[in-house]
Amino acid sequence: MRFAPQEIRTYFVSFATANRRRLFQVENNATLFIDTLAHYRGQGKYALHAFVVMPDHAHLLITPAPDVSLEKAMQLIKGGFSYRLKSSFDVWERGYFEKRVPDGAAFDACVTYIHRNPVKAGIAQADHGYQFSSSGHDDLVDGMPAWFQ
Repeated sequence: MRFAPQEIRTYFVSFATANRRRLFQVENNATLFIDTLAHYRGQGKYALHAFVVMPDHAHLLITPAPDVSLEKAMQLIKGGFSYRLKSSFDVWERGYFEKRVPDGAAFDACVTYIHRNPVKAGIAQADHGYQFSSSGHDDLVDGMPAWFQ
């Protein structure tokens, strides 16, 4: 099987808190998670295209940097948040779900899914009405990768 070069790998990723604990129902925890995403994005570890932080899980649309595997990016995000949180409890379920995004149409569908997630869950009236999402916060995310355009 032949893989796409690392620099053109964009993924939809989902992962949950340990025991589906509603960790992100606490505003400070959700904000800390977003700060963690921004920190590693700022270090150039990945491009972050969309995200949503739900009470007990998160969804990301992410392109790891050419020298960073998806596994390493997820270790930075999950491990970095856990370290900053300083919790005595397990923070995350093991692993994560990932799916490579093959084209621009799939990229757009992932962004829509991510931004609609709080509305579908009944915790927001509109995409832009949920503060723990990239919807309406273009300063927190990167645009569509050039190879999709």
